[in-house]
Amino acid sequence: MIAAFTATVALLTPSTLAFAPAPARCNTATSKNSILSSQSTLTPITITTRSTILSKRTALFAQSDAESVPVPTSNDSCDVLVLGSGPAARSIATLLASPSSNGSFDILLADSNYDRRWAPNYGVWQDEWKAIEQLYSSFKQPLGASCIDRLWEVTDCFFGGSFDIPVENRVRIDRPYCRIDRDALRRQLSPKDEVEVKNDGDGNANYRVIRSNHISKATAVNIYSPAGSMVHDDSGSTVLLQSKDGDVTQVRAKLIVDCTGHESRIVLKDDRVKSIPPGFQIAYGVLAKVDESNIPDSDYAGPYYKEAMTLFDYRTDHFPEGSNELSKAEKAPTFMYAMPLNDNRIFFEETSLVARPALSFQECKERYLTRMEHLGITITEIEEEEFCYIPMGGPLPAKDQRVVGFGGAAAMVHPSTGYHLCRAMMASGSVAEAIRKELANKNFNPDRAAASAYNAIWSPTNIAQRNFAVFGGEFLMKQNVEGLRGFFDGFFKLPLEFWGGFLAGWPGLPNNENHETWWARLKFGLSFVSKLPPQVALDMLASIAMYSITEGVPLPQSVTPLLGLPDGYEYKEKNAAVGDVAAKAEAKKLIMESTVEEFVPVAFEQK
Repeated sequence: MIAAFTATVALLTPSTLAFAPAPARCNTATSKNSILSSQSTLTPITITTRSTILSKRTALFAQSDAESVPVPTSNDSCDVLVLGSGPAARSIATLLASPSSNGSFDILLADSNYDRRWAPNYGVWQDEWKAIEQLYSSFKQPLGASCIDRLWEVTDCFFGGSFDIPVENRVRIDRPYCRIDRDALRRQLSPKDEVEVKNDGDGNANYRVIRSNHISKATAVNIYSPAGSMVHDDSGSTVLLQSKDGDVTQVRAKLIVDCTGHESRIVLKDDRVKSIPPGFQIAYGVLAKVDESNIPDSDYAGPYYKEAMTLFDYRTDHFPEGSNELSKAEKAPTFMYAMPLNDNRIFFEETSLVARPALSFQECKERYLTRMEHLGITITEIEEEEFCYIPMGGPLPAKDQRVVGFGGAAAMVHPSTGYHLCRAMMASGSVAEAIRKELANKNFNPDRAAASAYNAIWSPTNIAQRNFAVFGGEFLMKQNVEGLRGFFDGFFKLPLEFWGGFLAGWPGLPNNENHETWWARLKFGLSFVSKLPPQVALDMLASIAMYSITEGVPLPQSVTPLLGLPDGYEYKEKNAAVGDVAAKAEAKKLIMESTVEEFVPVAFEQK
């Protein structure tokens, strides 16, 4: 759940030919960032001093920007340019270039921080990971067993302190949970020649890598600053990438997929549809060694059983009664998330599930320290610190964008839980299939390709399911610690297929079929309310009514058939503005026959 999933212009200078594919892949410079590929069949673009990209008139008003634009030192081309190198980027790049395509497509992944290790600790349900493994095997891109670092057969939760639940009460869930070996997964999703020598294992991916970033910022849909840094046309896109050393590569691509994270600079959010701002999951975590010299039972670290993963500890008995700290923790709750690893190594994370505005990292850290002291857990060494920041919910990407957002850039994080890794890796399958289908079309249309990719992410049914989860996040955000204890105590009393489907929230993941239709969501909701403590149930019913009044259609649309489905991202061909052809033809004929009128108006000319 606490899978932080974070990833991390230019005027095209005049030339006779901005880019032309070479007859064979070769190096145009000593830098590994200047690989020239002939695999793409993109139409070359001629850019001169009178280029339509920047006319003389525009140049008069953009002189200061143009002076700061870097000059390309090399060229490259590809079918798909993937921006970023986190799990979302490497997942979609790996499947686009997988052996199942028979090497048909040239995929280029760009990130100046490509060699940086992934920081987050990723936790997943075992059955969801098995579904991911099956998906990747179907693309002939198997994920090795080394991707799982630790498996717990059971999962524990603590919701005591409210509703007559004893403080020491342990809720044990018979559903295995895994910790991902982030280094092993990163290697599996890397090309063989890009795996660091210091790490074991081979990369299996077939995409290419350039260690550079884009330098653009979207100012409107498909418009970017500085002028010319990213330009779209009817056969693809041209973008400038810059390395940390200042080398600039001009890349020609049929399609661009942006995986640079939640706050992308080139994927705009839809401001034409009413939406709620995102909430934020904040957590402070440590991978630590604990002192076990004086513990009564080596199978436990405090109350945390080492053969179980602790998903939630919402207790607040570690704060003095009547203290200001207790008051703050009750109003803005946090919970402990604990992953016992090997020997005396444990990953602890004090987490604010979702809040707006975000809880401070310092507050989370202080609460973690207070909890450890109260539980008698002594930390002898801290190997890693983690600062988790996850925007949840918020608006979806704007329609008609040529750049395809994926992962955090497409708001794919679960709006109620913060889960992201399995959702993104599962979605990479359907998105890769949609893009490859478009690339194989002899009449390739980049607008249609981008729309198809977006619709594979946010189909009308997916949006409806997300709208239901967005309400869940809003409800959780307004709860004090008592409300959250009651909420989750009731939540895990539901059948696993109900609560597991809600936590998955993505097609293809186990149990999601129990949330994919309005009837399934309504059935879940009615069952859930019946499991809640009365005051939490009443609050939820009142919140449903108020939310439906203030936010309108999204929630009722997600649980009834009366309002249809939300609009998706299906491609809609733009109709040419031809007007009434018959009327204009008649007018032209009569004008030409007229002895008075000499000129045919432009509007009546044949287009």
